[in-house]
Amino acid sequence: MRLQVILRYVGIILLINAVFLFLSAAISFLKGDSAFFSLSYTFLISVLFGVFPFVFVPPAKEISSQEGFAILVSSWLLACLFGMVPYMMWGGEFSMTNAWFESVSGFTTTGSSILTDIEALPDGLLFWRSATHWIGGVGIIVFALAVMPSMGKVGMALYRTEVSPLAAMNFKLQTKKTLEIIMYVYAGLTVLQTVALLFCGLPLFDAVTHSFATIATGGFSTKNLSVAHYGSAAVEVVIMIFMILSGINFGLLFMAVSGRVRALFTSTVFRYYVIALFVGVVLSVINIHGTIFTGWPDALRYGSFQIISIATSTGFATTDSNVWPPFVQLLLLFFTLQCACSGSTSGGIKADRMVIFWHAVKKRIKKIEHPHVVMKSKIDHIAIEDDILEASLLFLVLYIAIVFLSSVLLSAMGLDIMTAFSASAATMGNVGPGFGMVGSTGNFSQIPELGKWILTGNMLLGRLEIYGIFLFLLLRFWR
Repeated sequence: MRLQVILRYVGIILLINAVFLFLSAAISFLKGDSAFFSLSYTFLISVLFGVFPFVFVPPAKEISSQEGFAILVSSWLLACLFGMVPYMMWGGEFSMTNAWFESVSGFTTTGSSILTDIEALPDGLLFWRSATHWIGGVGIIVFALAVMPSMGKVGMALYRTEVSPLAAMNFKLQTKKTLEIIMYVYAGLTVLQTVALLFCGLPLFDAVTHSFATIATGGFSTKNLSVAHYGSAAVEVVIMIFMILSGINFGLLFMAVSGRVRALFTSTVFRYYVIALFVGVVLSVINIHGTIFTGWPDALRYGSFQIISIATSTGFATTDSNVWPPFVQLLLLFFTLQCACSGSTSGGIKADRMVIFWHAVKKRIKKIEHPHVVMKSKIDHIAIEDDILEASLLFLVLYIAIVFLSSVLLSAMGLDIMTAFSASAATMGNVGPGFGMVGSTGNFSQIPELGKWILTGNMLLGRLEIYGIFLFLLLRFWR
């Protein structure tokens, strides 16, 4: 591998970070808060480390797949590393471990937090915290390619390392056009939600930061009580709508906006996603009515918000789901594992893989019944190649195995089984809240230090869909 090539493209990522650090520092300066120095210092070192390799290392015409994965993983790790600097310099609750946890949680759009008092943070730092969601939500590499579209074959190679085959199946266009679509939808949804929240009465700062967190399906709020702080049904409805939209494949959304609405409703994955959300909401509302909420309107309001928030891996909260009936908690755990669609900003196993899984089960049953039959699994008349089918099923096994292993490790540290399992599932799925100590109204501050490092590993594995980090770390040793 050519180290200088890797450094050049990682430098671009640091320059993108620097742009948002500059905006955060500007907000801090205008507000006169205590985060200005820490944000300005991090901006300067990000510019320095980003500019030198970008200026002095010539662009490569082509990169190998190994270099592509090295750029991908290094970009995420260094973005998180530089992202933790403002937290550490500001102090407060941010030890080195806590600052790393908060930074990784932000960039991976997990939304889990170690903060017990979010509102103690200055506005500049709160904006940076939300901005890490927005940078990471669309994918650091995809974001870089969108603002630096002249990378040619290098761009195509990096795009393939960042975007999973499942997401790419729904984009039948050239890489450059696909990136344009992703960024148009991403930026458009952010602007639309910001305007909608302004109409609901939110201040501009709150509207922007909550839009960053929603469209990235991240869940960092600027308030201790999350969305519950506003006590507004209108705000909750707006956020629910945009959480659902952000969980849909951006290619399908673009086609719908372009007038090809039929493509949206003929998509098997989209139909499964919507039906699963609807069934989840109905079952949760029925179960919390009478036990948690006496009236149907409250049961519908809080039940639907919590299901949609978890099912899209956003993680906002309007109530304490720790006290909900066990059936609804299991329902929320299912959505914590599954989440929304590939090609969106959502985490988790993805609805696409669940559809592929059931097609694989159906295929196996038919093969048992008719051993000599030759058949292809198809979704929306598109044949699912055997390598994608195998990769999806292997991903499911690896995903569950990692959640189980990290749950065992957390349990060995003295955490109760519900906290250990839900924290592992929530971080692996980039969802945010779990149950027990890490419930929707709690935080991760009481998790042991080693446990926090394990959970940040989960966040990165989940965000890079396992294979990226595995290939980066292990491929050379297997040869």
